[in-house]
Amino acid sequence: MANADHDDCIRMIHKALDFGINFIDTADAYSRGDSEVIVGKALKGRRDDVVLATKAFLPMGDDPNRRGSSRRWLTRAIEDQLQRLQTDYIDLYQVHRPAPDTDIEETLSVLTDLMREGKVRAIGASTFPASDIVEAQWVAERRGLARFRTEQPPYSILNRSIEREVLPTCQRYGMGVMAWSPLAKGMLTGKYRKGAPQPDSLRARYMPKAMSHEASLDVVEQLLPLAESAGMSLMHMALAFVVTHPALTCAIIGPRTMEQLDGLLAGSEVVLSDEILDRIDDIVPPGVDVAPLEGAAYVPRAIAQTSLRRLPTAERAVA
Repeated sequence: MANADHDDCIRMIHKALDFGINFIDTADAYSRGDSEVIVGKALKGRRDDVVLATKAFLPMGDDPNRRGSSRRWLTRAIEDQLQRLQTDYIDLYQVHRPAPDTDIEETLSVLTDLMREGKVRAIGASTFPASDIVEAQWVAERRGLARFRTEQPPYSILNRSIEREVLPTCQRYGMGVMAWSPLAKGMLTGKYRKGAPQPDSLRARYMPKAMSHEASLDVVEQLLPLAESAGMSLMHMALAFVVTHPALTCAIIGPRTMEQLDGLLAGSEVVLSDEILDRIDDIVPPGVDVAPLEGAAYVPRAIAQTSLRRLPTAERAVA
């Protein structure tokens, strides 16, 4: 779904930097490394002005050894990433998803070593459940290892479940929070309407269920007049909602075109009143997820694997 035109992407990054944005987040898995290559090109001569974040964990090929958060893979992955990003160090290195098969102590240990080597300045997690965040903090303290300083979760008006435990946990441990998908994959741009044909977009092509989700569209139809009555676009209201939460450090935007970037930057100073926030709470109660993330969010093994939710037939009690 990314823009494959390197020059166009570099122009967008430069415009964002000139506007005042100083945090760039990418990952090795985005376009199989091409995103990092683009960022590396764009930051030539401007590296010291940017907090550069990237992530590792997701597959980087069919080889099962080229993924995960083991010492073996992260040690190799970061060398490739530093080369693609054309830099000697990464400001924030994040574990892209939890890895139930890898002891968190092993992950924190290798990340600590990378920090000591000067290749990484700080470490973080992405889309971790609150329980995994707490475990990582405890292990770091007890083993004298570097601890996660940030969490990068999905958060939007349509996806508010992290308000229950993840955000309070991050606040408790003093972690920064950078929200991904603040526009709910584009549902909160106002382009997707109930009863209207879907726009010819990459999102609609690759995520048809998410972009035609009835409950999400119902909420959009309630949010649009609220934004209009407040004199702003739905997109700007959605972005302002995310950064209103006191746990949030920033919202991560992902424009694909210069036009989209201009539209997002135009809402950078929008502030929501308590009245508008109360109305949003009425439409989507705090802590509630309305929209499906369609494979993008982390699903705990206890939910994903049927065998972990059912006793073997021979052991089931008879009522």
